[in-house]
Amino acid sequence: MARIWDDVVTERDRLVYEAAGYGQRVGFGRTPAMLIIDVTYNFTGDKPEPILQSVAKFSRSCGLEAWEAVSKIRQLLEVARPKRIPVFYSIGRREKEALPRGRMGKNRRAVPEAGSLGNLDQKIVDEIAPQGNDVVLTKTRPSFFFETPLLGHLHALGVDSLLICGCTTSGCVRATAVDATDYGFLTTVVEDCCFDRGQVSHKVSLFDLHQKHADVLPLAEVLEWLEGLSIP
Repeated sequence: MARIWDDVVTERDRLVYEAAGYGQRVGFGRTPAMLIIDVTYNFTGDKPEPILQSVAKFSRSCGLEAWEAVSKIRQLLEVARPKRIPVFYSIGRREKEALPRGRMGKNRRAVPEAGSLGNLDQKIVDEIAPQGNDVVLTKTRPSFFFETPLLGHLHALGVDSLLICGCTTSGCVRATAVDATDYGFLTTVVEDCCFDRGQVSHKVSLFDLHQKHADVLPLAEVLEWLEGLSIP
């Protein structure tokens, strides 16, 4: 099966990981939850347009790839919600409030102030807006788990596995997936439902996650599994 990273991962590296036994299937679990990470207008822009046009207004925007992923996340939600699968959204706190340290707090253009386009920076994209019992949590660091009540919610619900979507693949998605595995969850990163501003970063991060931390699977395979899932 062709994979999204095939054009950036060398034959040498592929053979090394294969020989070392990486990339073994993790599996889905029986009581999943869905994590939607940082899919706000801050990272998508206010409309689908080429990334260099979008970043002129939203410096964190991931351009057209973000909107392609949004449509896929919507498809996943349409199957997950009738199955009563818990859905958790993260949004990032504004930098001035979060007091970032290190590289995360430097070399970035400021988010526009509220009253300009900046009033959308923490708004989840309307096409996949939270509903009903969905939970929205604010985070200050890349991992959805870091200093948030997410883990407590998941344990209280008896969740054993996670479906991870959102952005950016090389940043918050990756950090969350690594922590999820460390906490013992069977973790699936839904390939089509993630996005990044960097094309190479996106592909290499998915490759690395698939080798060591999670199953990286296309939406079609995840939907097929969900449609046959019976939630206790």
